[in-house]
Amino acid sequence: MTDDNETSAGAANATEAAAQDAAPAAPADPDPLMALAAENAELKEQLLRAIAETDNSRKRLARELQETRQYAVAGFARDMLTATDNLTRALNALPQEERRAAEGTLKALIDGVELTEREMQRLLLRHGIERIEAKGERFDPHRHQAMFEVEDAEAADNTVVEVIQDGFQIGERVLRPAFVGVARRPRKAEGDALQQSPADEPEPGAESAIDKTV
Repeated sequence: MTDDNETSAGAANATEAAAQDAAPAAPADPDPLMALAAENAELKEQLLRAIAETDNSRKRLARELQETRQYAVAGFARDMLTATDNLTRALNALPQEERRAAEGTLKALIDGVELTEREMQRLLLRHGIERIEAKGERFDPHRHQAMFEVEDAEAADNTVVEVIQDGFQIGERVLRPAFVGVARRPRKAEGDALQQSPADEPEPGAESAIDKTV
């Protein structure tokens, strides 16, 4: 009887040991240093992202403020251009010979108009309003407005050869395009006979070699 009890107890112990070996091991406690390091890295990434967003916002606001300051006078500048054009037309209406030969009150008036026109041009340039270069440049529909075409065998096609009215821009923004004349190659007159090249002319005796019998 005692042997049977001992045998049963041994079998139970063996079964319990086998069950303990088969059971998964309990997870180890996380390392607090590694957890702190991961949390630190996450916080650092969030901080860098916040700094980058703040810097981008600052740059965007600075750019918008600069553009606002630069283009704030755009409307006023267009009105000033009209006045400047009138002064230029008044000066151009008087021939150069008469302007040079003017005396007394007329000369003083001409000098005053010229001085005013130069001063207005200087003030426009001071506020960033520049004249658009047109003559000799390739036609740019964003900066030039073609008024007519000029047949010119020497100038390249779509080249500005004449400026009727100056254009102006402020920064990259066009206040007024330049009114220009654009060159194009002369066209051949209608009805011109095509010249036959020597290579196309029939050789002597070739016509007699053609069999005309049917």
